[in-house]
Amino acid sequence: MKNQGIELDGRKRRDISGGAREKVMTKIKNRMIALVALLALAASAAAAATNSPQNLSLTEKKIRKELVTLPRYNVFDNLEFQVRGNTVILSGQVTRPTTRKDAERRVAKIEGIDRVVNNIEVLPLSSFDDSIRIRTYRAVFRTANLYRYAQGTNPSIHIVVNRGHVTLEGVVATKGDSNLAYLAASQVSGAFSVTNNLRVER
Repeated sequence: MKNQGIELDGRKRRDISGGAREKVMTKIKNRMIALVALLALAASAAAAATNSPQNLSLTEKKIRKELVTLPRYNVFDNLEFQVRGNTVILSGQVTRPTTRKDAERRVAKIEGIDRVVNNIEVLPLSSFDDSIRIRTYRAVFRTANLYRYAQGTNPSIHIVVNRGHVTLEGVVATKGDSNLAYLAASQVSGAFSVTNNLRVER
């Protein structure tokens, strides 16, 4: 009977030892699963890195470069864009239909851009608007130190005229410059209204 008892105890020890081994194996498996999940998450994060703000900023710089270097883009046009994932939404106003088409074509060629939504408005042909454009240009850029915003291939201030209504777009250094530009444009005869959308750097 004792031998049987010892034999039974031996089985119990083996069973207990086997149970402990199973627990250890289960822990190892769980750790392996967790490690695989962690690696998968890291891979997913690495793949998503192309849409991070830093990389998106690089994409925005490429888009801006393509737009401001359009051959017919000038002070009387205004182009804006938004980036949503791999889609670019173009907006603004241009005086020529070719500028609208060229903007879409150039942006569509940028690596990483899958779709371009072109909401750019082509302004109507109007000799009346053309005369207001010229007079507003002279009034604004002949005022105080505002002439510096007309320098370069891409002026900082853009003058958009649509059916006699003037809108100032772009960026200036100070609020004072913004006010000066608005006051100068407001004095142009023939303009029905002036909207100041100038953004201030500081």
